[in-house]
Amino acid sequence: MFSVIEAGKGKFIKAWNHGVPFEEKAVEQLKQTARLPFVAPYVAAMPDTHWGLGATVGSVVPTEDAVCPAAVGVDIGCGMIAVRLKLTREQLPENLSGVRADIERVVPCGRTHHAGEGDVGAWSSRAIPEHIQRMWKEEFAEPYKKLCAHHQGARSRNAERHPGTLGTGNHFLELTTDEEGLVWLVIHSGSRGLGNRIGTYFTKLAKEICNKRRVELPNADLAYLTDSSSEFADYIGALHLAQKFAWQNRLLMADAALGALSAHAPVEVIDRVHCHHNYMAEEHHYGKDVLLTRKGAVRADVGDMGIIPGSMGARSYIVRGKGCRDSFKSCSHGAGRAMSRTEAKRRFSVADHVAATQGVECDKTTAVIDETPGAYKSIEAVMAAQEDLVEVVHTLKQFLCVKGLGE
Repeated sequence: MFSVIEAGKGKFIKAWNHGVPFEEKAVEQLKQTARLPFVAPYVAAMPDTHWGLGATVGSVVPTEDAVCPAAVGVDIGCGMIAVRLKLTREQLPENLSGVRADIERVVPCGRTHHAGEGDVGAWSSRAIPEHIQRMWKEEFAEPYKKLCAHHQGARSRNAERHPGTLGTGNHFLELTTDEEGLVWLVIHSGSRGLGNRIGTYFTKLAKEICNKRRVELPNADLAYLTDSSSEFADYIGALHLAQKFAWQNRLLMADAALGALSAHAPVEVIDRVHCHHNYMAEEHHYGKDVLLTRKGAVRADVGDMGIIPGSMGARSYIVRGKGCRDSFKSCSHGAGRAMSRTEAKRRFSVADHVAATQGVECDKTTAVIDETPGAYKSIEAVMAAQEDLVEVVHTLKQFLCVKGLGE
């Protein structure tokens, strides 16, 4: 169940924080968002809530007649896909290093060369796979060209080279097993450079417009666009384009990874679950049509299937929504960070990380210390805090994890 946090000016937050306390700066950030005049009736905070750049991760924000680009953020359309296979761990090689290498070969991941030519996390401009070139041309080239013609600052130099690539940070590709011993492919990624540039550009544009109109804001990052402006319409169009890109990106990676896996064992797909957890949608809540932003939250209406991952060494969950009205039919998108990346690097050693990821084929160097399990909240505590939001359908435990390393 939720707690009520008063935000002032008659506004409030419904927070699923039992057993998973929120950091003070995240609570203050939530209050600032809730007090915005176009946010109504309240903000919902999921149990994985933590402070985020621009707006709080784990927040669900309904708005009327306006949109706050920072409430969605720069990883537009970030989400997950999980594919259940008719395959057991025993059918794969005991030593999984070759499997991981084959997956990393067909799914570019990480970031080098300042994201320029030669970047390991993008396709070479001279070697973009033909099916990706075709998809880009048929589905994205023209609308992206039109967007950038009006908003040059939204252009990403890597947009055409990023479909089918993983990225860095908390994005990952994993092989897991469920309670029946069946293997799942699980992928977490978003809209890459295309979404990043769109989010960054329109957040800056909203700030410039609010400054020009001398709009008073509790936080400059909460600058907004009103629905009477052309910028609002352009942002909504760009948002949908980035969300579509993120969706297609995950499908491309899943197909590539399954192809690599098929070289080691027979691959037969049983089921798929696919969801955004960083996006905006037009929805109906409390008798009104609203723009609902889920920044680090999954839609969990009655029967909706979702994916809630733990960390590199923890369990993940396939869930079914219960349609809770109070949470705007939403649930958490993961465990949520318990500390900053800087603090994680200071607090944990390679030995700690090796112990925490025992039995998982993954990077065990200083490069991923900021993603070590101890840097995150307990996924079990997070799941306990949202029993009224979702029911667990499958419990997954990873045995292989691919992460893209940054510069």
